[in-house]
Order: sequence, then structure tokens, then C-alpha cells
Amino acid sequence: MASVGVRNVFKRFGSVQVIHGIDVTIDDGSFVVLLGPSGCGKSTLLRMIAGLEEITAGEISIGGRIVNNVPPKDRDIAMVFQNYALYPHMKVFDNMAFGLKLRNVDRKTIDDKVRQAAGILNLTEYLDRYPRQLSGGQRQRVAMGRAIVRDPQVFLFDEPLSNLDAKLRVQMRTEIRELHQRLRSTSIYVTHDQIEAMTMADKIVVMRDGRIEQSGAPLEVYDRPDNLFVAGFIGSPAMNLVKGAVKQAGGGARVVTDEGLSLPLGFAGGARDGMSVIYGIRPDHIALGSGNGALDVEVVVVEPTGAETLVVGKLGKTEIQAAFRERHSFKPGQRVPMMPMLDKVHLFDAESGRRLA
Repeated sequence: MASVGVRNVFKRFGSVQVIHGIDVTIDDGSFVVLLGPSGCGKSTLLRMIAGLEEITAGEISIGGRIVNNVPPKDRDIAMVFQNYALYPHMKVFDNMAFGLKLRNVDRKTIDDKVRQAAGILNLTEYLDRYPRQLSGGQRQRVAMGRAIVRDPQVFLFDEPLSNLDAKLRVQMRTEIRELHQRLRSTSIYVTHDQIEAMTMADKIVVMRDGRIEQSGAPLEVYDRPDNLFVAGFIGSPAMNLVKGAVKQAGGGARVVTDEGLSLPLGFAGGARDGMSVIYGIRPDHIALGSGNGALDVEVVVVEPTGAETLVVGKLGKTEIQAAFRERHSFKPGQRVPMMPMLDKVHLFDAESGRRLA
């Protein structure tokens, strides 16, 4: 196990710059998720750590050793890919043992390591099968087993669950997290799925356009997004974001939209009177309620999921979403009074997109 350091790293393909001076530290034994939309540079960053892409400028270290010019095979890392990358003509045992055979490891050590990894991953009864005889989840476990037998300093996961169905993804999320807790290995995991990131990570690194927007513990990023991009990207369903201007009067503050709708504030967030802001509230932080500050919402669509009911409604001309754990019999066209939880409201500068403290 080892820490990974990325210092002021740039990557350019010809004249196109795709990574812009990234700085991040992955602590020894931690599980860090690189999260962002397609094209944000997360897989490119992972491949640079693995040595599969050259860096244009900057420095990458593994276990305190600078590895800029070290080939992938000498970086003591193991990578699990999205497409499993198994050899179809080899049985499971041989797929898992292949890397060790290339390193001329003796037969008994190979046998011991493969069977130990197979036991950890519940693959022992499948060692004599070919990949085509396995399910998607079993194939992904074989790919993970091939990485485990190498006993690397760092595990790298490149969207390993993208090809699995929803139920298998949930199962494999749990298995990967349990595996990490058992091995206490340094792991870097790339995904665009923020649910995967929230449920698996010790630390989330949110990326956009080759830059880091925010990094921190999952609930820290969820509860205190640094900017509008993070606020809108983290959370499912997404945070409601409404543009308006701060109005302060009588010791209180509100946000008034262009339509003249008044949104309650429990704080001004350092915003001056008349300042253009974005008012943010998560769907699960809206409750039913009347009285001062309640919003008159027209129900448009009701989406019951069993665990909760998601309501899409109109606040004036603005569409908002609210999520309720209780069962309600809302109907399209019905007008419902809803109240934001004032201590959960987020306020962002409309010009810069930054969070107002």
C-alpha cells in the first residue's frame, strides 16, 4: 500500500489541453473516487497514474517515488477495466494467474495466491470455467481477482460496473467496498455515477473540464457544495436551483425571483441587498407546510418509487422537484403548499457560481 501524489499535472493532446494543473493527494489505504461527467478528464488522469498516458507537465508519485518516467509494469499498480479484459481462451484460474506467470513466479506461489483470491471473491468453484460460462458480475470478480493476486500498492478501477445491470451494480458496489475494507489497499475509482461515489468513497474528487471543482468526504461535498456545478451534479434527484435577487428588510432576508416570487431565507449568506443569487434547495429538504414562507406549487408529475414519492411541480414558471418519504395522494394540477427547510437552503453568487458562506 502507498499514497499517491498528483502535483500540478497537465495533459495535452496536440493543441488541445485536457488536464489543467491538477493537484490531489490520495492517502495510503484510502478509497478515492474521481467523479465527473463524460469528457471531464477523470479516466485520462487515472491512465496517467497507471503510466498508460504520458503527462505533459507536472509530477506523479506512488509511495513517495516519482514515477513520471517509470513504465506501467514497474509502478506496482493493478488496474480493473470497464470491459473486464479477460482472455476468452483461458480458464478463470489461468486468467487470474497470467500476470504472475509473466513475472516467472513459481507454480506453488501462483496456486496459493490464486486460490486465496478466489476464496475472497467466492470464485473457487469457477476456477475451471471459461469467461463465457460466467455472468457479468462473476467476470468482473475474475478481473478483480487478477488484480488482487499481484498484491499491488495501488488498485485502479476504471468504471468497472458500467456494463452490469442495476441489481448487479448494487451488489458489486458492496463487494468492492468490503474487499477494500479487508485488504486496506489504496484504491482510486473512476465513475460518472454519483450514487457509486457517495456510497463507496472515503473521499470524492469532483472534476469538470480537466479541473478539480471540489474534493472532500461524500457528505461534506453533498451538504456544502463549493459551487453551482457541484450542487447540480451531486444528488439524485438534483438540487433545485432558482435565480433571484436578495431582498433584506426588517432584519430578515428573502430571495425574489424575476417573476416576483418570494423565497424564504434563514440567512443572507453574506449577500448584500439586491445581489443576484441562485437559491438552492434539495428535493428531500422540502416539506409540506403552510404559513409564512410557504410556496404555492402546482403538481405536474407524481413519481412513486416505493421508498419515496417524487413530485415535479411548477413554482410560477420554474420547475422544481420535491421528495417525500411519507405516502401522499397528489394529483397533477393540484396546488400544494411546500416549505423549504431554511437551515438546508444553499445560496450561490449568480455571477461567479461560488457558494456564499
